[in-house]
Amino acid sequence: MASIEEFKQEVRSWVEEALPAELRVGNRKNLPREALSLWVDALAARGWITPSWPTEYGGGGLDRKHAAALMSELKAVRAPIIGSFGTSMLGPTLLEFGTEEQKQEFLPPISRHEVKWCQGYSEPGAGSDLASLQTRAVLEGDEYVITGQKIWTTGADKADWIFCLVRTDPDVPKHDGISFILFPMHQDGVEVAPLTLIDGSADFSQVFFDGARAKAKNVVGPVNGGWTVAKRLLQHERSTDGGSEGGLSGAQKETLVQLVKREVGLENGVLADPAIRQRLAAQELEAKALRLTMRRAGEEARAGQTGRDIGSLGKYRWANMVKSEQDIAMLAVGTQGLGWDGPGFEGTQLDRTRAWLTTRADSIWGGTNEVQLNVIAKRVLLIPE
Repeated sequence: MASIEEFKQEVRSWVEEALPAELRVGNRKNLPREALSLWVDALAARGWITPSWPTEYGGGGLDRKHAAALMSELKAVRAPIIGSFGTSMLGPTLLEFGTEEQKQEFLPPISRHEVKWCQGYSEPGAGSDLASLQTRAVLEGDEYVITGQKIWTTGADKADWIFCLVRTDPDVPKHDGISFILFPMHQDGVEVAPLTLIDGSADFSQVFFDGARAKAKNVVGPVNGGWTVAKRLLQHERSTDGGSEGGLSGAQKETLVQLVKREVGLENGVLADPAIRQRLAAQELEAKALRLTMRRAGEEARAGQTGRDIGSLGKYRWANMVKSEQDIAMLAVGTQGLGWDGPGFEGTQLDRTRAWLTTRADSIWGGTNEVQLNVIAKRVLLIPE
């Protein structure tokens, strides 16, 4: 394999040819669909949507250092990073727990960004206490019949498939009767009802199952042993959140600093408001500390040390940091951050208001801050109960 520097040069040359001109202005919403499709195809052809996955499953076969170098070069030119529940959560879980048949069937389409997945975990009566879930799966022949309800299911209205926790044995302790199963969303017996959130969006949905069917061969891990699989997937989810450097890309961080400079102003090249200046500095220190912590978590995971859930620490700090960053932005813009609609506000100001509102939920979804603190106490700090 090429040296890191040689590989970086290879990536730069390839990006110069493959990245459409319309996408060279940085990550943002509403990217041109045709240009984005070309970029996805180019990444998929090299296995670089999932660069560290084995090549036999559509990945790039890169080691950790080369995969990190690839991401660094893509971020340096603000190229769109293609990610999904499939790449960050289900895929790594299948690589660890899936059968060879499951890997061959599900991983290549994820690597090509062809299938959208959603996560069926939370229920109206099983949020923080997830093991209390009541969605039932009853075996009929070679299929399970699914009945029940999920809530706060991100992207369910656009998803092709769901990875779902179901109760396959109601007569054993609640953690022992759960299975982790995969099945298609586009079938009779699946109804999706989007939920409008505080920011006006509808990214979450309720999902109702009334006789939906899942192939028995699509149970991941042992039947009634899904709790172990579910916890491992949550580690991947929380590590992804925590490893995102405050949840913001370099482009977004730069935008925040520029926004603060514009709104607060400079005196002799220094931010005029010392309180905001101090908060920006503290934010950057928190981001660096989180990066180092999540790097350590990655090293532990690669060494097979999966018992300590450092991902929960990352999720907890990430949620607080994202909220803090949006608070700084709102503090800087003052009353112009109060707009919701109508004249008197620019589109970017209205977007900022909605972004601030969205982050209020970051300390709830993916496991509340309170749940994360309990996990940290038990599995990271090893405090006895």
